Amino acid sequence: MKPVGLQPARAPLHGGPDAAGVPLHDFSTNSNACGPCPEALHAVQAVDATRYPDPAYAALREGLGAFHGVPPARIVLAASASEFIHRITALAALRGAVQVAVPAHSFGDYAQAAQARGLAWVRGGAAAAAGLQWACEPSSPLGHADPVARTWRQGATAPALRVLDCAYAPLRLDGEGAWTGAPAQQLPPACWQLWTPNKALGLTGVRAAYAVAPAGMDAQVLALNALAPSWPVGAHGVALLQAWMEPVVQQWLVHSLGSLRDWKARQQGLCAELGWQVQPGSLANYFCALPNGSHPPQAFAHMLDGLRNAGIKLRDCASFGLPGQVRLGVLPPASQDALVAAWRAMVATLPNQKDMA
Repeated sequence: MKPVGLQPARAPLHGGPDAAGVPLHDFSTNSNACGPCPEALHAVQAVDATRYPDPAYAALREGLGAFHGVPPARIVLAASASEFIHRITALAALRGAVQVAVPAHSFGDYAQAAQARGLAWVRGGAAAAAGLQWACEPSSPLGHADPVARTWRQGATAPALRVLDCAYAPLRLDGEGAWTGAPAQQLPPACWQLWTPNKALGLTGVRAAYAVAPAGMDAQVLALNALAPSWPVGAHGVALLQAWMEPVVQQWLVHSLGSLRDWKARQQGLCAELGWQVQPGSLANYFCALPNGSHPPQAFAHMLDGLRNAGIKLRDCASFGLPGQVRLGVLPPASQDALVAAWRAMVATLPNQKDMA
């Protein structure tokens, strides 16, 4: 493994609350805006936090294995998706990987974890030299089908570690692949699957995740568990993951997708009325847009700051490799109307309104 350089740490870029607090209308995350799921919230609030969780998570692994139709030995618990991303990248480095392949536009932690381990990283698919390959479907920020995942579904195996990030699979809205209350059967069998139900349940403040190993990868499972600290998931995270498997929670989630579909159509229509270019093809509860043409970086930052001061936060897509675009999680109509009003009020104050009206 290459030595890790002592680079100054930069704050990771994410949506959600920031130094200004909790946004009044937060479009910057992909959390289910119908949430929190009442039953999951109750489960988390009822936790006995005076006790350690079972360090082996035996019952939780048993339940998650049954939920996915695999033996519990194939379930690896993680503190969060980000923690698993760093842990499996560490495993790839220990296995001699020199390169990590990430999607063309993707969550920044894939590349950050590679850099932290001294690994090169490349965007845009499964590079032949990559010892660790990432795919995400629906992708973020665009919400598209991932072409790499499509090739993995064809069943070809590879010596590389492959991970499909399923963070947004339960929030897929399109008819053919929409979430129905259980993992889809067409998921690629020869890759790891990374699941983070907190977004789907509208409880992103509770950190917990798990991964499902491909069949026959017992050595990788043992290695990943060996790299984990004790109790990677706390009592509240355990309660969230246990609730995730309950039929009543899945019924709530499936029902919420109908509201999200309606809200998404309305929100995209309002963005179009504002003159924003909505990027087509999103399958999930979020989409990207180019607000009213191309702006120089300074003007774009000024625009986002102006909205933030009005209580509205959008996700700048520059860190995804899409400068000048924003990602918008789907919110209820009241928040959508607030965005429209704030945008029009901000535009009215600009000296050159024709550039943003």
